[in-house]
Amino acid sequence: MEPILEIRGLYKKFNGFTLKNIDLALNRGYIMGFIGPNGAGKSTTIKLIMNLLKKDGGQIKIFGKDHILNEQEIKNRIGFVFDENYYYEELTVSEMKWVVARLYQKWDEKAYKYYLEKFELPPDKKIKELSKGMKMKFSLAIALSHNAELLIMDEPTSGLDPLIRSEFLDILSEEIQDENKAVLFSTHITSDLDKIADFITLIDDGEILFSTMKDELLNNYGLVKGDKKVLSPDFKKMFIGLKENAFGFEGLVRDRKKAKRLFPDNFIIEKPTLEDIMLYHIRREKNV
Repeated sequence: MEPILEIRGLYKKFNGFTLKNIDLALNRGYIMGFIGPNGAGKSTTIKLIMNLLKKDGGQIKIFGKDHILNEQEIKNRIGFVFDENYYYEELTVSEMKWVVARLYQKWDEKAYKYYLEKFELPPDKKIKELSKGMKMKFSLAIALSHNAELLIMDEPTSGLDPLIRSEFLDILSEEIQDENKAVLFSTHITSDLDKIADFITLIDDGEILFSTMKDELLNNYGLVKGDKKVLSPDFKKMFIGLKENAFGFEGLVRDRKKAKRLFPDNFIIEKPTLEDIMLYHIRREKNV
């Protein structure tokens, strides 16, 4: 099956930062968590996908079509949820909806009314009077009401309190059960992806460090803790990264089962979080 989003050799150079030959593929029916620290290149990649920036090299295909040559058709089939508000602050929810609805060929008013009620959006309130969480829900309602096949989200939960973040993720997880759709979810809050992501792509300093199934990462990687006195040079080679202190060490390995066979029984070997995996990979890159 052809990817819903395919990026090959994407390159963009700025003064002081370069996006370096990005390769990425997202298939229908999946949510891809696009993670990395602030300034890693997540938003730049998304702006290039949306043709808000001009690329210096590479190819971007959406629905199997060139994202520039077929821009209008493609954007009719994409939904966007961004961290920043791009709506007219002085308009009400209903007024803003009528402005946006005219831009989409497949606008579904019945679906919009359903999401308006489901998300408890006040139609007569001005955009500027909405909380950040309600603005995110409004963006999601707009995206879901024109039958978007690809949802692109750039830090949508940044700045939301934990309760609203959890509610937003529950809504997204429920609505993306349609295997004809896909989501690219860019965030530096890795815990948001524990519930919903299928794939994880890590970017740092303009480079993709890995792109793989979330379950493979969590099932294969291991977080090892123990006495640093037994850390021989050969053992150290097993680690993606190490943290040492007066009491011992903590380190990340790619093969948890192998580590359990090789390390002493008094060592603790745990399943890491996505944040652990991200941080150790980034520290390694910085120390190379």
